[in-house]
Amino acid sequence: MRSVGVEEELLLVHARSGEALALSGAVLKAADRAAADRAAGKPSPDGGAPGHAFEKELQREQLEFATRPVTRMGELRDEIVRCRAEARRHAASAGALVAAIATSPLPARPSRSPGQRYDWLGGQFGLTAQEQLTCGCHVHVAVESDEEGVAVLDRIRPWLAVLTAMSANSPFWQGQDSAYASYRSRVWNRLPSAGPMDVFGSADRYHEQIRAMLGTGVLRDEGMIYFDARLSASYPTVEIRVADVCLDASTPVVLAALVRALVETAARAWRDGEPPARVGTHLLRLAAWRAGRSGLDGPLLHPETMTETTAEDAVQALCAHVRKALAGYGDEELVREGVAGLLARGNGARIQRRLLRERGSLAAVVTDCARITTAAPA
Repeated sequence: MRSVGVEEELLLVHARSGEALALSGAVLKAADRAAADRAAGKPSPDGGAPGHAFEKELQREQLEFATRPVTRMGELRDEIVRCRAEARRHAASAGALVAAIATSPLPARPSRSPGQRYDWLGGQFGLTAQEQLTCGCHVHVAVESDEEGVAVLDRIRPWLAVLTAMSANSPFWQGQDSAYASYRSRVWNRLPSAGPMDVFGSADRYHEQIRAMLGTGVLRDEGMIYFDARLSASYPTVEIRVADVCLDASTPVVLAALVRALVETAARAWRDGEPPARVGTHLLRLAAWRAGRSGLDGPLLHPETMTETTAEDAVQALCAHVRKALAGYGDEELVREGVAGLLARGNGARIQRRLLRERGSLAAVVTDCARITTAAPA
């Protein structure tokens, strides 16, 4: 059974105004203190695990965590709930809340985290890096080899935009409605290595392309290869990077189940000698734009035909494509119920817009989203 793990980036916000706060350093110090207390045997609400799951991100208004790799979706849900609860406690000690929203609804002036790598990135990419206050959800799925991993990357390309639409949770930007469901995806794709990738054909070809990209001097290191999906530089996994961070803790579990099934389906097709679909990268860029624009509230491009269809049809096509793998992992019911819930109540973008209509202010949207972030999933 393939293991799966999730990385989430959370926004640090003021408890009343909802404004983004540059407090990641203080929050990480609180996490360090809690870890030291656990190591010393002192009682801790975070449990007895050594260390902690939190790291800084590009901007000081962000906090990132990574779950342990697990094989059961119930375990993954527990990991996400635990990490979000820990993040809330550590943020509270610094006078902040955490919100699982992919952009700040309120106007923000991000402040870069310290470090040579981030300084280089800021100097290289200028305003693009300065404005890059976006929070994503990355799903890692174990693969047996780089060859299998690249075969998976080649075969999942047409399906990734559907995951963006399902996760879309960033309708607001600098105090106004962006008219997009996932404006994060548009801001993120300003970076030169971000977005859909070509078919590679082999692990050798993949690594050859990575070396060529690094050889241009445009990128500093392999971590700046921001493909929609890539081989992890640190773990024996493929990393799918197209999702917004999701508001409700149950949604990334549904996405992770779909992603793992997508990886398994692609790996089986590779072993059976089925070639990848030769969908042009230019079409994938249009599909990604359409997903970011519409989310689940407008048309998408069908992953198999690249023609316009309803969001529900595109999501159901993805579910049908991976159904055998879902059944094999015991995740079919979880995904069926999760997808039905998403289509009925909407993704984070729809919920944020509804909150604005009901509450009348973006500050209230943020504080309500912070409450939802750490609420127990249904």
